[in-house]
Amino acid sequence: MPIVLDSIVIPDAELEFSATRSSGPGGQHVNKVSTCVTVSFDVAGAPCLPEAARARLLERLAPRLTREGVLRVSVQDTRSQAANKELAVERLTALLRAALARPKPRRPTRPTRASRQRRLEAKKRRGAVKQGRGRVGGGED
Repeated sequence: MPIVLDSIVIPDAELEFSATRSSGPGGQHVNKVSTCVTVSFDVAGAPCLPEAARARLLERLAPRLTREGVLRVSVQDTRSQAANKELAVERLTALLRAALARPKPRRPTRPTRASRQRRLEAKKRRGAVKQGRGRVGGGED
């Protein structure tokens, strides 16, 4: 089952799966079965990635990558290795999609006249409250 992102298809051959013992639910079962699944994807050396996408992934996922440029996702949510494998692939896909998504450009805006007036009125009210906290009498010390 290849991963499809926009116009990029990642074949199964480029994903590497490994299973280890899980610390999740399962009681005594957890000590016998390797249900924790780790999926690894070599972002730096994947031939299926266009150069622009590779550069973007390397930049945006830098904290999650190993020194060699490999992205690893581990899942140990369920007692089933097959279910954890599916979840790991889903999470890897979500990570890659989020990293490849282009943020929409921000348009600079100005505050409206009414919002400026509200702000100034609030400042005046606050100043009046603070003004009222002064000494009651003009008493001498």
